[in-house]
Amino acid sequence: MSKQKGFTLIELVVVIVILGILAVTAAPKFLNLQNDARNASLQGLKGAIQGAASIVYGKAAIDGIESTAKGSNIQVDDITTNYGYPTADANGIVKAVNGLESNGDWIGAESGSTGTGSYLVTFDNLVAAGSDAATIAATGCYVEYNAADVSKAASTLAITSGDSCK
Repeated sequence: MSKQKGFTLIELVVVIVILGILAVTAAPKFLNLQNDARNASLQGLKGAIQGAASIVYGKAAIDGIESTAKGSNIQVDDITTNYGYPTADANGIVKAVNGLESNGDWIGAESGSTGTGSYLVTFDNLVAAGSDAATIAATGCYVEYNAADVSKAASTLAITSGDSCK
């Protein structure tokens, strides 16, 4: 009689249990990829806005208009500026950042005074087109560009506290 070769039932059960334990410990690492991607996209947009604002400010400084207020209708390469930085509106920061003006991936809205307040941007699948700044802020998942004024430079914040970003 020849000896049969193969795995016993106990060996198969042990392997399945080990694979189950590995799956339970590894699955949470892979399930949160969408939110990680959203956060990374917001951080990338924040960097793009900061870079664009810095470039516009550098051009304004070369032109000698970095200390001029928006009321004077000062522009750098067709971008409206306020104290050298892009204004927080469609004629300022939206024109300065490639992709905000004509891209369907982002939706933005002004908050506060026109051009001198804030401009909020979020994903197009979180809010409806034409949403206001309050609706965007309610998502808790957006980038906020704050225009410069006489006492401070422009600033950019990535807000990722909402459920859509966690």
